[in-house]
Amino acid sequence: MSLRVGSPVPGRVVALSAVPDPVFAQAMVGPGVAVEPARSRSDVVSPVDGTVVTLHPHAFVVATSDGAAVLVHLGIDTVKRKGEGFELHVVKGEQVLAGQRIVTWDPAEVEAAGFAPICPIIALDATAESLGDLALDVDVAANDALFDWSR
Repeated sequence: MSLRVGSPVPGRVVALSAVPDPVFAQAMVGPGVAVEPARSRSDVVSPVDGTVVTLHPHAFVVATSDGAAVLVHLGIDTVKRKGEGFELHVVKGEQVLAGQRIVTWDPAEVEAAGFAPICPIIALDATAESLGDLALDVDVAANDALFDWSR
């Protein structure tokens, strides 16, 4: 069984190693990719169908019915913003569909505040070998495929 993981934001897909944070860059949290987001106010969408199991203004996790969980992190060290500049549209425990709006934010504003707006998208509890068809060094729209996760 394979799970298609979509991009939560529009932008350019890059390798996790490009993320300016060693925890993400060295895939300590898990394998995946990152998106260098377009610098305009935009909606962040769910990468998969599932349940919002973790929700913060700057990060969220959606778990599928079969237990796969995908982490989306909006920028690096953005927890320090304490929610400023992020508008939530769902609640923890809510069922969501791939492509459904979760958060609205402005990556240019995040960058102007001194934070890297890059967005890691991580397959939690996965191996690098279980991810295929990685979109790298390409431009994507929100909900375009980033990778397939063989489960």
